[in-house]
Order: sequence, then structure tokens, then C-alpha cells
Amino acid sequence: MTNPLATTTQPPGCGPKLLSKYFRLCDMNEIWGIVLEALAALGAVTTVVFILALFILVCKVQDSTKRKLLPTQFLFLLGVLGVFGLTFAFIIQLDGKTGPTRFLLFGVLFALCFSCLLAHALTLTRLVCGRKPLSLLLMLALAVGLSLVQDVIAVEYVVLTMNRTNTDVFSQLSRERRNEDFVMLLIYVMLLMALTFLAASLTFRGTFSGWKRHGAHIYFASLLSIVIWVAWITLLMLHHFDRKWDDTILSTALVANGWAFLLAYVIPEFCRLTKQQNPLDYPVEDAFCKPQHMKQSYGVENRAYSQEEITQGLEEMGDTLYAPYSTHFQLQPQNSQKDFSIPRAQTHTSPYNNYEGRKDGS
Repeated sequence: MTNPLATTTQPPGCGPKLLSKYFRLCDMNEIWGIVLEALAALGAVTTVVFILALFILVCKVQDSTKRKLLPTQFLFLLGVLGVFGLTFAFIIQLDGKTGPTRFLLFGVLFALCFSCLLAHALTLTRLVCGRKPLSLLLMLALAVGLSLVQDVIAVEYVVLTMNRTNTDVFSQLSRERRNEDFVMLLIYVMLLMALTFLAASLTFRGTFSGWKRHGAHIYFASLLSIVIWVAWITLLMLHHFDRKWDDTILSTALVANGWAFLLAYVIPEFCRLTKQQNPLDYPVEDAFCKPQHMKQSYGVENRAYSQEEITQGLEEMGDTLYAPYSTHFQLQPQNSQKDFSIPRAQTHTSPYNNYEGRKDGS
């Protein structure tokens, strides 16, 4: 019995028993599928290598603040791995199985990635200002909690859409309606992307420059993501494009965004992961206990050196002399009649000069 999904005209590069919906994975006439498949596979392998390296380097991270970021970065790598894996769902032909997968996982995976980047950016905004970073559990709660919102939105949309009819609703929808629903479903992800970009830009305003480099990684990763998303949404909403290019546009956006995450954020972060803790990246130990907005005074103010008092003293004393750059004691002229000269030795006539040993008149 012949499989109805198989076709008698096999494209060059595909096996004779391969189902038609997988032709893009091997069709030499549509080379874009093979190229994107190779790039997605390479990105997935690279991400797995970084995940394994994260477990190996966890004991070599000397900075306690960077060690708190490791669970969030692990979730981010899982999201990037899912982005590369989802590319195959867009290369394969749209049907009853790939349709729900596309609508469900596209927003969920990107929401997880941008939530992790946002949690990292928020703790960097505190570190560059000399404040304590967010705790490990709080960063995890932010990353997971923010991404769960998109999970609820996507699951609700897919369930409600598939319950309308028993037919293959995603493939039966018109191109305009399907693309509009797909973009509208990702509004929350776009909000996370914008917040991540804003939080990353705030890290450049701090005083501790060591953390600004980490903020720059998030800044460029989110900036590249914004450019990629603007490009694929614009192309997807154009009506003069043939519908066969929709899958090409979306799969290209997935691969490009996945590699943007790796090149702009993951690789630079791993290069600085095991760096020795720099004391200049942190305030002094008692900086968190010092009262703020108070004038600090060191020692007792010497009022003798007050320029205003010296000037007022000169005006009041009149003839009083003031010698600058000296001990600043007030010098006054004194008219003393005492003689303080050093006496010199003087010779006196001895009473014994005419003494001859006898009395006068003898």
C-alpha cells in the first residue's frame, strides 16, 4: 500500500521513501532549507557545548556575584537550544503537527531568553551603582515568572483555536490571517525585548565600569534581536510576497536570532566568567552601612584657618599685621624701652696695681 504523503517525483538529494513534507531538508532545488538546517544544527551543537562547559566551569568561578548568575544563564542556554531546534519545525511543511508547535514554542522560547536577559540586566543596574545584586532565587523567579506569562498566552490561543474545528485549522487559515495571529501572539515577547534593551542601556550610567561590559553584551544582543524582529515582521506582513517564502523568513529569523545570542552574549560572557574578582568593581565593605546624603566630617575643623575670619579680623584690628603662609598668629608692633642687647665684657682697673707689700708712709 502506497503512503499518501509520499510522492513519485522525488527532488534531487532526497531518498525515494521520504515523505513530501520533509523535502525541504534535502531538496537541492531549494537550497535554503539545507543551509538553514546546517546552521541550526551547528548552533544547537555549539549551545550544547556551552551548557557542558557551564557545568565544568562552575567550580572555577571566583566571583560570587557571577556564580549567582549561572542558573539564569543555564536557562538562557536552554532557550537558545530550543530556538535552534524550532527552526526545523519551520523548514518542515506546515501541517496539523508543526502548526501548533510553531504557534506555541516560538513565543515561549523567546520569552524565556529575554526574561533571563532582563533578570541579568536588572541586577547589573544595581551593581554599576554600587548596590547589592539581586539574589539567586529572585533572579530565577523573575526569569521563570516573566516567561510563564507568554506560556499562558500561547497555550490559551492554541487550545481555543484548535477547538473551533476538527480540521487542520492552522494550514486552512488564510496567509494574512495566520501571519496576523502569529505576530499578535508575540506582543508580550516584544515588550520583554524592549524592557531588556532599556535595562541594558541603563547599565552604562553607573560608576563601576567593570559591570558595564556585561551590560554591553546584553545591549548588543537585544539590539540585534530588535533589528531581526523588525525585519522579519515587516517581510511577513507584506502581501505581495508569495506564501511559500513565509517559512523561509521565519526559519531564517530563528537561526539569525539564535546566533546573535551566541555571538553577542554567550561567548563574551564565557570569556569573562572565570576572571578573578576585581576589587574596583565593588564599593568598600562598609559602603552599604554608611548613611547617605550626610556631610562627612573628618577631624575637628581648625577655625584659625578660616579665610573669612582672617579677613574679618583684619578689618577689626586695623593696624594688626597678618603674615600669610605662616603660623597665622596675629603680629602686632610693640614699642618696648627695654634693652635686650647682649652685654660685652669690659676691663676694670685692678686695686692691686700699686701694691708692693707694705703700707703707705712706711
